Amino acid sequence: MKRFLPLLLDAARRLKDGFAFPANMNPPRRRLLLGSAMLAAVIALPSHPAGAQPWTTESWTATWGTAPAGPPPAASLQTFTDQTVRLIVHTSIGGNRVRIRLSNELGSTPLTIGAARIGLRAGGSDVAAGTDRALSFGGRAFVTIAPGAPAVSDPVELNVPPLSDLAVSLYLPGTVQATTVHQLALQTNYVSLPGNFTAAATLPVQRTIQVWPFLTEVDVDSAGPAIVTLGDSITDGTRSTPDTNNRWPDWLARRLQTERDPVLGLNARFGVVNRGISGNRLLSDAPNTLAGRSASARFDRDVLATAGVRYLVVMIGINDIGNSSPASPVTSEDLIAAYRQLILRAHAKGISVIGATLTPFEGAAYYSPEKEVVRQALNNWIRNNDEFDGVIDFDRATRDPAHPPRFLPAYDSGDHLHPNDLGYEAMGNAVPLALFRTAARAAAAAPAK
Repeated sequence: MKRFLPLLLDAARRLKDGFAFPANMNPPRRRLLLGSAMLAAVIALPSHPAGAQPWTTESWTATWGTAPAGPPPAASLQTFTDQTVRLIVHTSIGGNRVRIRLSNELGSTPLTIGAARIGLRAGGSDVAAGTDRALSFGGRAFVTIAPGAPAVSDPVELNVPPLSDLAVSLYLPGTVQATTVHQLALQTNYVSLPGNFTAAATLPVQRTIQVWPFLTEVDVDSAGPAIVTLGDSITDGTRSTPDTNNRWPDWLARRLQTERDPVLGLNARFGVVNRGISGNRLLSDAPNTLAGRSASARFDRDVLATAGVRYLVVMIGINDIGNSSPASPVTSEDLIAAYRQLILRAHAKGISVIGATLTPFEGAAYYSPEKEVVRQALNNWIRNNDEFDGVIDFDRATRDPAHPPRFLPAYDSGDHLHPNDLGYEAMGNAVPLALFRTAARAAAAAPAK
């Protein structure tokens, strides 16, 4: 703007000198005419386009993600005092640059991250030599996140392989309560002795935790799409073996990297992001805050805000059915109406929606024959309506052919509601990879960057 000021002043002088106003014209009208002429002169000045910013050409895809909830009740609230947490996450897609997303969205006070780093995990809490990278936020080594807000780090160069473990280290100065957390990590994470140990290859571990506080997403540079799986405990992986990545979305991610599909080829570039929360519902918030806001309420944050999202797989509603009261029963019509809202909201953003049938639950604590009727009605709608862009039949993949309302015994974790590791593997294998061919073609046709 400074270089234009002399030109503008000169134009103003010339315009003023060149105009012969009638003697009887009042001053306000003179100023109006002179201002209009000056505006025309400015528009006529040669344009100087702003230089393109590098970030405008970057493409990001989430390689890992989880859904935050909270704040936890006092009995399960994690507190950190001048400590470093090292959080382990398992990637789905690879890339050469990486960034993270942190969240204070369930907090009521500002959250300060004093330092943050990322690297490949060597094992346990150790970071592989030569992979440690310092993270910044808007060019600063620390960030203070307002209550209710997220924060995204600046990207750093790091060769991130698909299906690998990353270690994200966050230094928490002062006393910090983990009010924004994913409770069912099924992953051992590490808390240090007092001090900033984000740069330590080996963390001096004080204790371990099985939750993910504050960290909600890891993105890599990629032109590939992300698949978001939205659901409850069955998507979250409840009763699968910790530290083994045996949730059904993990099995899907492995298949996308290791199976050769006629169209997708080998090593298809798809991120898989697990937004399941144990206890979550579709229609209403659960009484337990760790079960998160309803899927309808958290949809924008957990689906639409995911980097590179192109596909949504949604399987939710069993907790609505199971916790339904005789006085006010949840109907299949209620669930279908809510599903239609999710479909509309996703389609408005160009996201394809794949419906997944609800798995069997006869024998579970909140089962009843009347509730089974609702599940069957919802599953029939998912299978037979033309509103979804595709369907995954998890019910058929996991049920006992001799008694369809129940899990196949080999897939039952024992509570008759959640699969075991073998059941989750069967679910991951039941996903037709052809559902994602459209996205693969679009990604392959995109110009290289």
